[in-house]
Amino acid sequence: MIDLGALTALRAVDTHGSVVAAADALGFTPSAVSQQVKRLERQTGVPLLERVGRGVMLTRHGRHLVDAGVQVLTDLEQIESGLHRQAETVAGHLRIVAFSTAMRGLVAPMVRSLLDDHPDLTVQLSEREPWDTIDLVASGQCEVGVVHSWGDAALAIPDHLSSVRLAPDVADVVVHRDHPLARRRVVAPRDLLDEGWIATPEGTICRQWLTRMYDGTGRLPRIAHVAMEFDSHLAMVRAGLGIALVPRLGRQRLGDQLVAVPAHDPVPTRAVLALHRRSMTASPAVAAVLAGLCADGRES
Repeated sequence: MIDLGALTALRAVDTHGSVVAAADALGFTPSAVSQQVKRLERQTGVPLLERVGRGVMLTRHGRHLVDAGVQVLTDLEQIESGLHRQAETVAGHLRIVAFSTAMRGLVAPMVRSLLDDHPDLTVQLSEREPWDTIDLVASGQCEVGVVHSWGDAALAIPDHLSSVRLAPDVADVVVHRDHPLARRRVVAPRDLLDEGWIATPEGTICRQWLTRMYDGTGRLPRIAHVAMEFDSHLAMVRAGLGIALVPRLGRQRLGDQLVAVPAHDPVPTRAVLALHRRSMTASPAVAAVLAGLCADGRES
């Protein structure tokens, strides 16, 4: 009999390209993942992985097993969700992945309330970027993911995932109180052509949106400093090192040194979405998480 836990480990190795990366995603040690794959090879009697450079890839047998096993795992997930629905039980273990500001401003408060209401439920939280979150939900390595999408910088969401729109999240241009823009009621991209921006790294969704804000100006934003976390952006603005585009969700208090100036033409707005596999639609636990996120999203 094929070990389903080992099959999940093999699928994670395929998704992430190495045993180490798969172990990190699953919350196991690399040794534990290697042992699961070896156990699966003993059970099937065929090699499932082959080394390629510093990584590994599935053999022909491994590819067949993962592709066929995905449907088995999906069917089992639907059966389990149906059983919980019949029992009307919010129970089990859920893994929720979200981007950092949603974790602070939306997910963590909701989960605390959820666990108080449902003592038979356990939850594991993890922060990831939206693209990584989509992969984790799609591959069965977490049950619920919270992602954001800025305007037409859309995310590719696989067909077997369902998405629920939670709330819009508007970003403001944050400047030091001594900056000339601090006295403005609203700013447009043409007002910001010569400003030095503190931005997220190249390739992130937030950086893409900052660049697209400048469409029609004939210029690109001038990037003065790069930092991944918005808290770091605010610290740099507070030090007078530039300006930043910072969403309101999960934003720390600005204090008396910073001013948030609304932007328009366009208004920088991102959609916050919750994702789950369609096979878990019947799960009362997933439904409870979605209900909590929607309620908190309306209040944020």
